[in-house]
Amino acid sequence: MRLDKMLANSGIGTRKEVKKLLKDGGVTVNGSMVKEAKTHVDPAVDDVRLFDEPVEYREFIYLMMNKPDGVVSATEDKRDETVIDLLDESHKHFDPHPVGRLDKDTEGMLLLTNDGQLSHSLLSPKRHVGKTYFAQIKGNVTAEDVQAFAKGVTLEDGYLTKPAELVILSNGAESEIELTITEGKFHQVKRMFIAVDKEVLYLKRLSMGPLALDESLELGEYRELTEDEVNILKEN
Repeated sequence: MRLDKMLANSGIGTRKEVKKLLKDGGVTVNGSMVKEAKTHVDPAVDDVRLFDEPVEYREFIYLMMNKPDGVVSATEDKRDETVIDLLDESHKHFDPHPVGRLDKDTEGMLLLTNDGQLSHSLLSPKRHVGKTYFAQIKGNVTAEDVQAFAKGVTLEDGYLTKPAELVILSNGAESEIELTITEGKFHQVKRMFIAVDKEVLYLKRLSMGPLALDESLELGEYRELTEDEVNILKEN
């Protein structure tokens, strides 16, 4: 890979900052000073150093974001701000993508990574990875709804959802619930409640698989996953 990409992916700085370090003679490859950003190196073989300190290359990045309302789960959008727009340049250059999507008006936990294999694993229907949501519902959510969700409900297009676990936190003219689903059809949570004649007023994702949202993250904030958290996702 290009030397500037390797250095940037090692947390040295942005591509622009890396090129300045190269120009200033701060980088050596196998003992020789290299100033050309486009020089190709093999991180597994070549000894790359910055001011004589070994450079540790990172191939993948794993982020947890508390997605805010009004931001779309996409890598780019011509009209709206995307979750990628919320990232620092030091993370953007890894070209991460959201793992699945949250609706524009849905808040909460969103994973972002450039590890395509992990993304595929978490989103594969065969894996049945659970996603838990908190929601405020217009209407009285009842035990009958809990039973209906446990069997699967038929959406307006005739699709029968997989069984889902509905927990009532409070009910009345407006209800609060937690819902765990194992699939991710378009607007699925909203459509499931429409199927039982109710309306989602507010929706927040609390967890994905074994990983829960870090409640210390304010809306729009994110952090890198710890090594243990990454391993938990891979092992799940």
